[in-house]
Amino acid sequence: MFKNSRLAKSVKLACAFGAASAALATPLSAFAQDDDSAEKVEKIEVTGSRIKRTDIETSSPVLAIDAEAIRSTGFTRVEDVMNSMPQIEAAETSFQANGATGVATLDLRGLGANRTLVLVNGRRLQPGGIYSQAPDVNQIPTALIKRVDVLTGGASTAYGADAVAGVVNFIMDTDFTGLEIQAGAGGYQHDNDNKYIQGLMDDAGYDYPSGGSGLGGESYNLSITAGGDIDGGRGHVTAYATWRRNNEMLQGERDYSSCALNSTATACGGSSTAVLPNIYFTPNVYDDAGDLSFDDEVLWSLGEDGLFYPYDGSNLYNYAPINHFMRPNERFTLGAFAEYELSDNATVYLETSFMHDRTSGQIAESGTFYAEIYELSYDNEAGLFSDAQIDQLLEEFGDLNSDTFTAQIGKRNVEGGARANNLEHNSFRIVTGVEGYLNDEWSYDLSYMYASTSSSSAYINDLDISTIGPRIGAVGTTCTDDCLYYNVFQPYGVTAEQAAQLSGTAILTGVTSLIVYSGYVSGEFDFTVPSAETPVAASFGFERRETDYERTADTIYQEGSLAGQGGPTNSLIGNYEVNDIFAEFSVPILEGVAGVDMLALDLGFRTSDYSTSGRKNTYKIGVDWSINDDWKVRAGFNRAIRAPNVSELFAIQSVGLWQGADGCAGDDPTFTYDQCAQMGVTESQYGSINDNPASQYNEFTGGNPDLEPEEADTFTLGLVGNPFEGFDFSIDYWDIEMEEVIGDVGAQRILQICADTGTFCDNVIRGGSGTIWRSEDEYIVNLSDNVGGRKWRGVDIDATYSVDVGEGTVMVNMIGSYNLEKEYQPLLADPEQNYDCSGMVSVDCFAQPKWRHNASVNYTLDDLTVIGRWRYFGEVDIEGGGQISSYSFFDLTGNYAVTENIAVSLGVNNILDKEPPMVDSTLATNANTVAGFYDTLGRYIFTNVTLSF
Repeated sequence: MFKNSRLAKSVKLACAFGAASAALATPLSAFAQDDDSAEKVEKIEVTGSRIKRTDIETSSPVLAIDAEAIRSTGFTRVEDVMNSMPQIEAAETSFQANGATGVATLDLRGLGANRTLVLVNGRRLQPGGIYSQAPDVNQIPTALIKRVDVLTGGASTAYGADAVAGVVNFIMDTDFTGLEIQAGAGGYQHDNDNKYIQGLMDDAGYDYPSGGSGLGGESYNLSITAGGDIDGGRGHVTAYATWRRNNEMLQGERDYSSCALNSTATACGGSSTAVLPNIYFTPNVYDDAGDLSFDDEVLWSLGEDGLFYPYDGSNLYNYAPINHFMRPNERFTLGAFAEYELSDNATVYLETSFMHDRTSGQIAESGTFYAEIYELSYDNEAGLFSDAQIDQLLEEFGDLNSDTFTAQIGKRNVEGGARANNLEHNSFRIVTGVEGYLNDEWSYDLSYMYASTSSSSAYINDLDISTIGPRIGAVGTTCTDDCLYYNVFQPYGVTAEQAAQLSGTAILTGVTSLIVYSGYVSGEFDFTVPSAETPVAASFGFERRETDYERTADTIYQEGSLAGQGGPTNSLIGNYEVNDIFAEFSVPILEGVAGVDMLALDLGFRTSDYSTSGRKNTYKIGVDWSINDDWKVRAGFNRAIRAPNVSELFAIQSVGLWQGADGCAGDDPTFTYDQCAQMGVTESQYGSINDNPASQYNEFTGGNPDLEPEEADTFTLGLVGNPFEGFDFSIDYWDIEMEEVIGDVGAQRILQICADTGTFCDNVIRGGSGTIWRSEDEYIVNLSDNVGGRKWRGVDIDATYSVDVGEGTVMVNMIGSYNLEKEYQPLLADPEQNYDCSGMVSVDCFAQPKWRHNASVNYTLDDLTVIGRWRYFGEVDIEGGGQISSYSFFDLTGNYAVTENIAVSLGVNNILDKEPPMVDSTLATNANTVAGFYDTLGRYIFTNVTLSF
C-alpha cells in the first residue's frame, strides 16, 4: 500500500490534470477519499483503467469538470456545458433545425460523435434515437453530476470499441445524503444592430428586427434529489427527478439570421421556390433515345398581373425567419442509485434511469421544389391557366405540333404553414451487479446492464408529391369528389383549404437496445520487480455486448412522397454482438532512487470477437514517471478501434441531399468545359445548367455489410508540474492516426476529384438538363467503405494558480488546446487528396480554430463566490479566401449562500453580447452561423436557487 505522503503528492500534482474545468478549477482533494490512517488508504477506480488505485494518478491525461463548475455556467443542457471545453467540437445540439435528430451528442477532438465513448459511472450509455447511433447525453440529469472526466486519448483496451478520440465519463453523485431542491430560469437577450446584414436585407426588401430583443428562448428547470442510509448504514439510496423546458427561438428574432446569406456572404439569398411560383416549361419533344429533351426549356416567373415573365433571379422567397434558431424542448428524468452490503465481501448495487424528451425542428414552409415533371394540356381542361397564359405558351412552343407540354413548379406553400419534425425519445437504463473482495488484495465486480431507447418522428405539413398531379390537371389524372384544384398558376390563387389537401405526414418509429454482461477482478500480486517496493497490480475481465437497432418507416417515408425530404427514408433493422476479454497490468519498475520517486509501466490488452467482422485486438503501453513530489512525466500508446454501427452496415441505399456547390452549374461555371465533359456535361449544356438556389444536390448513399472496424493509434506525452506553492500545470502532446476509416469520399469531393483527375467521374449521374438536383434519377454516388484515414495532432495545456488575498482566496485557471494538424485522408491510396482542416473552415472542415482556451478567475470570500470567465476562439481561415477573426466571450457568475440551507446564483454569459461570426450558406450549420459552437444567440442571463436540508 502507498503511504499518505504518496496520496498527498498525488492530490498536489493532479490539480493540473484531474481538476481542470471549463469554468473554474476545484481542488482535487474533494475527489480523494478522506482517511486519517497513516498507513492505509482506500483504493479507487479512475477513468481509463479498471485497476483500483490508492491515488488518482494515471499515465493518460484526464480533465475533469466538477458539479460547482457546471452550475456556474448556468447551462441546464449537458451538451452546452461540454461544448464549452476546447477539446470538444459541437455535434448534435438544440441549435439545429433542418435535419435535426432531436438528440444531443459529444464530439471529442472533432473526430465524430461515433468515435467518442460516453460512459455513466464507467459504463456505456446506449445509442440515442432513430436518426443517431451515438449516445444521447440528454439522458444525463445535470443536477446529479458529481463530476465529468474527459480522457483525451484512445481507451479501447479499458472500455472496448468507440473510444478512438477518448472517453467522456459522467460520474453521478450516488452517495448524496439529504434533500436538495434546485430551481432555475434563464433566457437570451440581444441588441440587433448588425448594419452589414441589415443593409443586405434592405437591398433584398426583407424585414428584420432591430434594437433590443427582450428576453427570449426562456429556459426553466427544476430538480429534486434525496438520499440517505438504510438499515443502519448497510445500504444507501439516492433518488432524483428533474424537469426542464426550453422555449423556441426563430431565426427571425435576430437580425443576423433573418435572411440566408448567399454562397459568398455578400447578399441575402433565398429560394426560387417562391410565393408566386417560378416554373420550368418544356415542349413535349423527345430525343433519339426516347427521353424528354430539355433543350427548349424556359424558366418563367408568374407575375402579379397573371402573366409569365422570364426568370431574372429576383423572384425569391426568404425562408430564413420561420426556421428554428433554437428548438423548443421539454424533458423529464427520474432515477435512483442504491447499494446494500450483504456481507463484508459482497455489496449489491442498482442504477436506474428514465428519460422522456420532446422537441420539434421547425423549418420553412414546404413547396413543390420542382420535384415532379407534370404533363399538361394546351386544352386547359382544368381551367387553371388563363387564356393569356395559354397564348404565351403556344407562342413559345406552338410550332412544335404537340398537344401537351410539361411543367416543373417551384411554389412555396406559405398557405399551408411551416414544416416541423416532432421528435420524441423515451430511454430506460438499468444496471445491477455485485462487488466486493475476494481477499485483502483482490476485488471483483460482476454486472448486467440493459438500456433501451424508443423514439418517434412525425414529420408534419410537408407537401405530398402524389397529391399534386390531379390537382393541377396533369394528363392521365382526375380530380374528383372533394378534390380541390391547386390554383398555382394564378397570383395568390391558392387557398389554405387547397394547401391542406396537399399536406402529408410521415412517421418513423425506432427502438435501440444495448445489453452488457461484464465482470472483472482487480488487485495486487504478492511480488514486485527487484528495483521497486510496490507490488505489481492487475485487472482481468470479460464483457459481452449485444446491440439491436430497429427503425420502421411508414409508406410515405419509404416512397419519398414528401417534397421536402430530398428522397426516401427507409426502414433499418440490424444487430451485432461482441465478446471481449481484457487484461491490464500496472508494473512499478523503479522506486525511491535519485530522480525517480516512482516509475511505473501500464500495460493493457483486449481481444474482441465481433459477429459481423471477426476478431480484433487492442492494446496499450503507458509510462508514469514521478520524478519527485513536484514533477512527473507521463506517456502512453494506445491501439483503438471503432466497429461499424448498424446504420453503416445495414442502411438501405437511397437518394438524399448534400449541401455544397456544382462547379459545372451557372452562367459562369468554376470548372472548365473539359472538366465538366468528364462528368457528362454536353457542350450545349455548359454555361446553361441551372444551379440550385438552396445549394442542395442529390447523392446516393447507404450501408455496406462488408465494412471492417476502424483502427487508430494514439500517442500522448505530457509533463505535470508544481514548480512553486499554489501553482500547478500540465502540458500534453497528443497524436491520433487512423486508418480503415468508415465513411464516404464525399459528394463535393467526388466532383472535385473527377474535375482534377478524371477518376470517380462514373459516380456523377446527371439529368437530361445537366443538373444533379432536379429529380431522384440524378445524383452523386457516395456509398460508405473503409477508404480513408485521419491524422490529428495537438497540445493541451492546463494551469491553475491559487493564492490567498485578504480574507478570501483567488484561483486562476486556464485550459487550452492547440491543434497542430487535422489531416483528412479521403483515399489512403491517393495522398494527393489529403487536406488539412487545422484552423480552416470549408464545406469539408468544421470551424475549429488552431488555438482555443477557457480562462477563469474565481474569488471566494466566506459565503460569496464570484467567477469571471474568458472563452477565446482563435482565428479561422476560410477556404478560398477570407477569415473568421478571433472571438472572445466573457462571463460573470456570482454565488451566495444566503443561509445554511439556501444558496442563490446569478450570472450572465457573453456579457458583452458578442454576435457569432457569420459565414456563407455553404459553411453555416444553421442561421448563417456555426451554431452551438460560438455563442449563438447573444447574451444569456440566468439565475438558480438551491434549497438543501
